[in-house]
Amino acid sequence: MSRDDTVAEIREAVAETAPTIRAGLPGRREKGDAENPTGDRRLAADEYADDLLEDCLGGIDGVGEYASEERAAVVDTGTGLSVAVDPLDGSSNLKPNNVMGTIVGVYDAPLPARGRDLIAAGYVLYGPLTTMVFAEGASATEYLIEEGVASELRTGVTLPEDPTVYGFGGRVPDWPDDFAAYAESVESELKLRYGGAMIGDVNQVLTYGGVFAYPGLRSAPEGKLRLQFEANPVGYVIRAAGGRTSDGDGSILDIDPDGLHDRTPTHLGNASLIERLESTLD
Repeated sequence: MSRDDTVAEIREAVAETAPTIRAGLPGRREKGDAENPTGDRRLAADEYADDLLEDCLGGIDGVGEYASEERAAVVDTGTGLSVAVDPLDGSSNLKPNNVMGTIVGVYDAPLPARGRDLIAAGYVLYGPLTTMVFAEGASATEYLIEEGVASELRTGVTLPEDPTVYGFGGRVPDWPDDFAAYAESVESELKLRYGGAMIGDVNQVLTYGGVFAYPGLRSAPEGKLRLQFEANPVGYVIRAAGGRTSDGDGSILDIDPDGLHDRTPTHLGNASLIERLESTLD
């Protein structure tokens, strides 16, 4: 199977699995007994989504590795591309019934890998509609998912040139002074949109233009978001849509990872806002 065919099968498998994940959420709001490798308490829904995606994606010919933020190590599934997944981004939003998502990155390299090794990435958004944004190379497409079938809504998705929204994670008293100064500079220009799930907040930025950030904090200089499973794949989508990513110094996609569960400060959105951020941060 060619690399392009494998990517197409991954995209179709993610769309096919999304309604099953969504349908299984109502009965899985309780916390499980285990923590994930970075110390977060898992919900039964996290485990359910991870198991479904491992079975579905790991069984594709041409997928050689499966990894998720819920597992300590990479799962060897054969020979071929590597798939890194956040099975249920924002699962803490399940209890109050807020938006959640699934993130998938397809790397042409063994994991952990740099973002430059991504050849495709996307995310599913479980909102009033179930949608998927999937990027390959310099092109991003938005799909509507109904009964496991993805239908194109928009091709050539790009960030609007006139940005409208921003969403910043972390506790404000824990922000470094330089990031706090940046936040103050944009809050008079943009509308706050922050819901506690990266995918929901990023989708607002992709729809309306703007900037999303989960910065390095005083208590956690590396921030919260995981490079392999969140920052790289979502950054790849934003770049395909004409935006930029930054860890504060340069593109997130250029980071050489030390481990599978590395974290990184994450800032992404319209290029002008990211350039301004980098000029503000020390």
